[in-house]
Amino acid sequence: MKKTKLGEFEELVLLTVAALQQDAYGVEIKRELESRLKEKLSVGSIQSALKRMEDKGFLTSQFGEATAKRGGKRKRIYATTSHGRKVLEEMKDIRTQLWSAIPKLAFELKAI
Repeated sequence: MKKTKLGEFEELVLLTVAALQQDAYGVEIKRELESRLKEKLSVGSIQSALKRMEDKGFLTSQFGEATAKRGGKRKRIYATTSHGRKVLEEMKDIRTQLWSAIPKLAFELKAI
């Protein structure tokens, strides 16, 4: 695995962007994460994570169309890059391997 730093919160934000696809903009990402985590999150924490991951090449963003509903403001819509999707797959594989190893590790620890 390439040495890429992806914290737990960043991983959750990146997964949320991948799941929301064309609806992956700040407020919707926040809403989805709050719903799944059952806790309140600050907009700033999400925006910081999005910026860090865009700088790392895991995400891209572009502005959507201006809408009257938003007072003429445009949404910044995020999308995962192929590198971001690869990192998510690597993280999933590592977690799956570790979960699969739990009974074996537990058994080995009892033998000590």
